[in-house]
Amino acid sequence: MSQIRNLLFFAWIAVAFLLWQAWSTEHAVAPAARTPAAVAQTDAGAGAQAAIPTASVPAAAPAAAAVSAPVAHGPVVRLRSDVLALELDGRNIVRADLLRFPQTRAPDSPPVVLLDPTPATFFEAGADWIGANGGTLVFQPKGDARSFELAPGQKNVTAWFEASTASGIRIERSITLERGSYALRIRDEVVNAGSATWIGDIRRSLSRVPAVTKRSFFNPETISLNGAAWYSPEDKYKKRRYPDFAKDGPLNQAVTGGWIGLSQHYFLAAWVPQADQGALFSLAERGAQYRVDATGPRVTLAPGQRFTSASTLWIGPKDAHLLDAVAPGLGLSLDYGIFTVFAKPIHWLLTMLHKITGNWGWAIVLLVVLIKLLLYPLSAKQYQSMAKMRKFQPRIAQLKERYGDDKQKFQLAMMDLYKREKVNPAGGCLPLLIQMPIFLALYYVLIEAIELRHAPWIMGWISDLTAPDPYFILPILNGVVMFLTQKMTPTAGMDPMQAKMMQAMPVVMAVMFALFPAGLVLYWVTNGALGMAQQWANLKRFEDPPARTPTVG
Repeated sequence: MSQIRNLLFFAWIAVAFLLWQAWSTEHAVAPAARTPAAVAQTDAGAGAQAAIPTASVPAAAPAAAAVSAPVAHGPVVRLRSDVLALELDGRNIVRADLLRFPQTRAPDSPPVVLLDPTPATFFEAGADWIGANGGTLVFQPKGDARSFELAPGQKNVTAWFEASTASGIRIERSITLERGSYALRIRDEVVNAGSATWIGDIRRSLSRVPAVTKRSFFNPETISLNGAAWYSPEDKYKKRRYPDFAKDGPLNQAVTGGWIGLSQHYFLAAWVPQADQGALFSLAERGAQYRVDATGPRVTLAPGQRFTSASTLWIGPKDAHLLDAVAPGLGLSLDYGIFTVFAKPIHWLLTMLHKITGNWGWAIVLLVVLIKLLLYPLSAKQYQSMAKMRKFQPRIAQLKERYGDDKQKFQLAMMDLYKREKVNPAGGCLPLLIQMPIFLALYYVLIEAIELRHAPWIMGWISDLTAPDPYFILPILNGVVMFLTQKMTPTAGMDPMQAKMMQAMPVVMAVMFALFPAGLVLYWVTNGALGMAQQWANLKRFEDPPARTPTVG
């Protein structure tokens, strides 16, 4: 019973390992090898001529071809702001470079390419108007210009496109980039200049071939959400990883005032339809390609009528502060899972500390100090209990010698000793249990926060807090801290096998942490060093002065 705290620590590690092992097994199949699935798309029959334009959400239908057949593309136009460089043909955004996010820390590193026409890493955003007869309109640029760039002092830059049919349907589309923003503002105006009623839908989609990455507990890119995420005012935030697109069944959800997107580590592409116009959200999978759609509203236009639909396409980092200003719930794509209630305030506090220090590494150190101060009353009780346990180590050793291999009698005698001396052997467990969700939430903050991507701590040593320590100094320091902490921890009555496992833990943890991002190991080393200092101080405080060892009787 004297080692409940240590057993709890081992149980925590064992459960984490088993969960990771189960997760790895469940997601071991590469996306390209999974069974194709389809998502519903619908076409309603032509209705009677309407007096005013009407819009509705398309009804769900049985599964159909999820990924449409190729359609003609218009000329490519380049649209550039201070943060985004886009290539688009009016219907699709085929390439998006995030100018403020280099792929590596190298000075000449090219920017991250989020939307990409390369077949192996294909990722595309599109917005199609589809008539009830299945025809898709092809957009052409208005005018002769094929390049638009934000000029100094200019607030936004816009590219204009148009599409038309022989039956008299005309669509004018504007795509606007604002300075400093990753949100594209897309506005469509549909005019029926023909002689017959026209019925059609707008389908906003994201399609990609996700990279096949070996899943690893030590790779944050595989822990972060890689797959679809969506939000509705009724059901709030939902998500589905790529391998689960087909396994978890089709999605056909009518949503008004929500968004749908594809997420990866640090970055997100998401469609936000006009808040007062409904859309049918759906997922699709075909071979190596995955797709999300927001189809609707369905529009019925009588001759001479017009209809306007606006939307926002986010192409950029998962920065909660920026995302929350675009649409309700969009900031939830910065996904902390079940630890959100702890992670959000921790992220906020880390950001405030960075404003003070100007360095994310020192902000992590200060964050650990503040958490330690906040939890000090609980830690003090833990160390007080530990000090009492150390006081009775000689008596426990005598009991073990007296009862030899009779573990049952030894345990009963030890429990009787605790009862007579009013010692609670589980006194240090509650603080550890309370601290677990906080530490795990901080882990998720450190692997999800875009601000820490490529962030340095000490130049010449840790130049990227999201990469492993190149010289293994932090993992070795962590092993040393664990070893010294063990020397201060009561071990009387411990099973010999458990004692050997405890002795091996500093080496095991040092090797394991050598693979973790340096920011996480910095947190753990700082936490362990402060914990060791607290333990030493409190043991000195609560231990009684050395006295003659009493005889057990």
